[in-house]
Formats: sequence, structure tokens, C-alpha cells
Amino acid sequence: MHLILRNRLHQTFTLFIGLFLIFRSETLIASPLHPEIKHFINEMVVQHGFNQSKLEDVFSKVQFQPSVIDLISMPTAPIPWSKYRSRFINSQRIKSGVNFWNEHARKLEQASQTFGVPEEIIVAIIGVETAYGVTMGNHRIIDALTTLAFDFPKRAEFFRSELEQYLLLAQEQRFDLFSIKGSYAGAIGIPQFMPGSYRRYAIDFDGDGKADLTDNAADAIGSIANYLKEYGWETGGPTITRAHVPTKSDHYQQILLAGIEPVHTVKKLRAANIIPLETINDERLAALLELKDDDNIQYWLGFQNFYVITRYNRSTFYAMSVLQLAEAVRAARNSGLR
Repeated sequence: MHLILRNRLHQTFTLFIGLFLIFRSETLIASPLHPEIKHFINEMVVQHGFNQSKLEDVFSKVQFQPSVIDLISMPTAPIPWSKYRSRFINSQRIKSGVNFWNEHARKLEQASQTFGVPEEIIVAIIGVETAYGVTMGNHRIIDALTTLAFDFPKRAEFFRSELEQYLLLAQEQRFDLFSIKGSYAGAIGIPQFMPGSYRRYAIDFDGDGKADLTDNAADAIGSIANYLKEYGWETGGPTITRAHVPTKSDHYQQILLAGIEPVHTVKKLRAANIIPLETINDERLAALLELKDDDNIQYWLGFQNFYVITRYNRSTFYAMSVLQLAEAVRAARNSGLR
């Protein structure tokens, strides 16, 4: 008798819990959308002809990701150049770069000939961004972008624009909005393009009728080369050179404060006793760059092509890592590393 009663109580409790979970789930799905999301949906309907009920259904299924807010809000403590460099210029990434180059040599050569960007630069960007397509991110793009667009006021305008671009991209590419994963900031695929860049610069480089940056290395290669060319890559132009700087004078600090865009002629820099350690035309524009270690500072001049790489990521350390990984991969491949 006690056993029967216990079983009935257990069944009743289980039924109650089940009904509660169903009710809770339906309540979450059917809960009213945030007013800002409703306004965004209305804009997409008016400006781009989206179906309102379908978009409302999409956003009712989007999952808020607090971890995305945590990641993008995490303060970045300054680190020495050598420590940053070691993340990307190491034996494993160099070897993997050689293997990637060998596997895709024909498309890399074609991209270089078409867009004027050296093969090693394309390889190195893919190496720094995703370790040659291995680490492309595991956040659902729709969740990440929606979270940042409506719960990260500091850059809400930017991420709403990228969310708009993502919806348009999904419509054009005909992929499931919930199937694409990438970085916590919404970057997609082998080259980590944001949706806006995907729509503007991605190309179908193997002729299969689709620009696929997630599963198609050929398209990623061509798209990176196209991106750099569109931002002003100068075929055959210099990227960087070491420089001697008179650090006992404060004048060089004013030039450093001008940033990474090349706005000073080499002639002007020479007049300030900032001397390039290679032969460079006096009329070429350059920026003064500083790479700090704990007990050492390196000074370089960055030219147009260096600045173009920083359009991919606006960090001097990033662009220098791309250049030095590119140099290391090319040297290893030329030496016969397999």
C-alpha cells in the first residue's frame, strides 16, 4: 500500500514538473519581443522587404548570451610584443602554414596574380585569424550579434548594422540563420569576416556559384586578397622597415601620436632624425611604429601596405604578427619544410 501511494505521488510530482517546464518554455517563446527588437524588425521590413512574422519568429528563438558581453567587455591588459608575437610565430603555426600553402598553392598563386597580394600574406592572415581554418569560433552568429546589438550600448549601432548585414547575407546565401557559428563578436569563417565585409568583399573564387567562407578555402583565399586590394594594397610596395629614432628627443613622440596611418614623408622623418635602415624613396608616406618589450623598444616605419593590413585588425601587434608569420612561412617552405 505504501509502495502504491509512493508511486502515485511520484507520478503526480513528475507530471507537475513536466507541465511547469512546458508552461515556462512556452512563456519564454511567446513572451513579447523587446521594443528595440520590434523597431529593428520593422526597419528590416520597410527597408529590405523582410516578412515581419518570420522575423518575429526568428527573434523569439534567439538566445541571449551573457558570455558574449563578458568576452567583449573584458579589459585587455597591455602585454609585451614578444609575448604577443609568440602566440602566432611558432613552429606549429609555421609548419601548418607551409602545409596550407602546399595544399592550396594553385589558388594562392591565382589570387596573387589577380589582386597583387603576395601568397604568404594571405596565408599568414588565415594563420593568425583561425589557425588555417581550425578555430573559427563556436558562437551562433545570430545569438552573438543580437546580444551585442541590444545589450551592449557602447557599440550597439555597429552591431545592429552587422545584424542587418547578417540577415541580408543569410537571405542572399540561402543558409539557415541558426546554423552559422563564429566568433563572439560575429565574425564568420576561415578569414573571420564580419557580415558586412562578407557581403562587400567575399567572392566565389572557385566558380561553384557561391562565395562560401566557412567551408571553402579557395573562396577564403580570393576574398582576403580582394579585401586587401579594395583597401588599397600596393602591388610590389614595401610594408615596413626598421628605423633609428633619437629617443633622447621628445620630438618623435609627436610623430608617434599621429597613429598608424602613413601621413609623413620619409623626407620629413629624416629631418626629425628618424632614419629608415633601408633605402626608401623620400617622398613615400610612412607612419612611425613602436613595439615595446619589457626591456626593449623597436622602432619601425610602416607604409601603405602595413596600413592596409591594419584595416583587417587595427592593432600594430596584429599587423606585425601577420608580416613576420608570412616571412617565416615563406622561408620554411622555400627551405623544403614539409
